[in-house]
Amino acid sequence: MERLPSWVRQHLAALRALLVLTLILGGAYPLLVTGVAQAVFNGNANGSLVQKDGRDVGSALIGQNFTDSSGAPVGRYFQSRPSAAGKGYDTLSTGASNLGPESVLDVLAVPGAKDADGNPDTGKQSLLTRVCARSTAVGRLEGVSGARPYCTPDGVGAVLKVFPAVGTPTRVVSANQACPAAPFVADYQGVKVECAKPGENLAAGRTVPVRGSATAVVPADAVTASGSGLDPHISLAYAQLQAPRVARERGLDVAKVRALIQQNTTGRALGFMGEPAVNVLELNLALDRG
Repeated sequence: MERLPSWVRQHLAALRALLVLTLILGGAYPLLVTGVAQAVFNGNANGSLVQKDGRDVGSALIGQNFTDSSGAPVGRYFQSRPSAAGKGYDTLSTGASNLGPESVLDVLAVPGAKDADGNPDTGKQSLLTRVCARSTAVGRLEGVSGARPYCTPDGVGAVLKVFPAVGTPTRVVSANQACPAAPFVADYQGVKVECAKPGENLAAGRTVPVRGSATAVVPADAVTASGSGLDPHISLAYAQLQAPRVARERGLDVAKVRALIQQNTTGRALGFMGEPAVNVLELNLALDRG
């Protein structure tokens, strides 16, 4: 029998190798790994689902919002940290805002203006203003001061635009406070500070963030989102800040609420990595169980 040409034999050998490796790596191996995972790590393999009254209410690995239909925090529940994933904890839009420490200037909304889709112009908040606004809101919810460095009393970034950029100032604008708001400082180096006119180009000015004298009471994780936008944990400090409000809303002794916080606190990874953290979903379910 005449032998097949070498190039045909090579292609047949490659095809056999493809079929064998497909069966092993695409069939047998995934089935083996799945079977071992289901037998040994069943809960983790199925998404670490958490149940209440026999139904799934979330995952211990993915955070969620505890808000009402209007988006307002529900007072009887501990609140999660902010999320930049979609409208909050959207697993299909996981990610961060990608705003960095130099994001301090807002794009102010122009009254009556519309975007390319015909929607009202809403402007764009800087990372600094997002942090300031969140801190103000948390402070109001928890009955503590929401003030923090580089933030104005009305919850935006405390940033000045100074003209000219070099030399003696002749004009100063509070860049993130739209008129007719009163600027957070009256004057800068002897020059009266103006409120910002929406739509005005302030790029030529020198950017001067103003630290102020405020000391932050609201923890950092209460005002910043995680890299994934899905973090299910908050810091022990943020949980303790919320304890009096949750106890009051539920008519419980605050000591009992703090005991539940401790019971739902995980320690440092391997005993030394990271910080202790509180799983918000599991803590809220523990509260519901009484």
